[in-house]
Amino acid sequence: MHKIFAIFFAFSLSFPMIAHAATSINDTEIERVLNELITPLATAAHIPDNRLKIHIINDNDFNAFVAGGDDIYVYTGLLTKIKSPNALQAVIAHELGHTLGGHMVQMSARLDAEMKRAMIIQALGIGLMAFGQNSSLGAGVLAGAGGVATQSLLAFSRDEERMADNLGLDLMIRAGLNPNGFIQVFEQMAEVTSAAEDHINPNRINHPLTRERLKNIRDRINTMKQTTKENNANKTKYELIRAKLIGYLDNTDRIKILYPYEDKSDAAIYARAISAMRTGRLNAARIGAKTLISRIPQNPYFYELLGDIEYQSGQYDASIDSYTHSLKLSNNAPQIQTALALVLTERKKKDDINNAIILAKQSLLIAPSPLTYLVLARAYTDGRSDWARAEYYNLLGDIKQAKTYAKQAKKTLKKDCPEYIKSDDILSQPDKN
Repeated sequence: MHKIFAIFFAFSLSFPMIAHAATSINDTEIERVLNELITPLATAAHIPDNRLKIHIINDNDFNAFVAGGDDIYVYTGLLTKIKSPNALQAVIAHELGHTLGGHMVQMSARLDAEMKRAMIIQALGIGLMAFGQNSSLGAGVLAGAGGVATQSLLAFSRDEERMADNLGLDLMIRAGLNPNGFIQVFEQMAEVTSAAEDHINPNRINHPLTRERLKNIRDRINTMKQTTKENNANKTKYELIRAKLIGYLDNTDRIKILYPYEDKSDAAIYARAISAMRTGRLNAARIGAKTLISRIPQNPYFYELLGDIEYQSGQYDASIDSYTHSLKLSNNAPQIQTALALVLTERKKKDDINNAIILAKQSLLIAPSPLTYLVLARAYTDGRSDWARAEYYNLLGDIKQAKTYAKQAKKTLKKDCPEYIKSDDILSQPDKN
């Protein structure tokens, strides 16, 4: 694996509710653009400032969801496939519609009620057989109990989805966003699902058919008086983060199709430069990054990319210059602070280690990450190195390794220092089964 992945995408272990052990991605540029897009929706939904947290899930599924009302999970499969920021806002508005409609709480209560109902029906079936009645009737009732509950829950879920569409559409209007984003999403979904839906029993799925949802949204929009247009600044930023994700996550053949060399847009150059860096074509990557900087010299993330490229080339001085410039333009983004700290620990000129420690600590105050603790572990030469490694494994969920390093840290640290106390905290955690 190219060492750039130690800097750019800070991968961490998945959240427990995420299926098939997906990983999350931490990237300042992507997170900030998504926050800008979602903030108007949060405001319209009367969610307090800074309450919503975006989680970017590295999974190719076309999916997003809201958990607990405050956490929005957006899959990379959704970000790379949806071509419009307005369409992405519609997806998030729909998910927030579930929160506004209280659907999670209702579903939990409905599930509990339906399970009790199924148990009663099952008990009746068992009772018919036990008391010598018609055994085939008893067996039929027993077999059908789960189906009754399932059908009821599916119907409930379909109603929720329709309501979430309507609530999401209202939310888009209140936020001053173009509701046609919903049409864009459903049209894109219809391209994929229309053939399959012709053979689906609509009563056997938990979502309404896409064509039904599209018709409902079109009918509602036609009754509204709205003149909101898509924000061009948002469109440009969204195209760049989409290109960034594709550049890092897709193979080179796919990138050539999506962003052919004839395409001279900023997004296309961004994707191709990242792809070139990933595949070791560092000179081509450097030319791409510098072209972008010449076009938009105030974009901090183009300097970040150049810092990544120079680091991978072993040009530490040039890498540090680029990261430093990126930090000034980005207002001290934690991921870029960590990247700069990492390069400083490798260059090791005068004051580099001390500066690396300062940067890593600043980054941890905003966004603790395993990589930042690993940088600290490399920078320290005493017991604090063991403590930092313990924190690294703790964030990765490897409690056994975390405790091993915490024990080592306590052997040499002073009992009144913060790292000693934090090591104790790690040791006091229960072991995972």
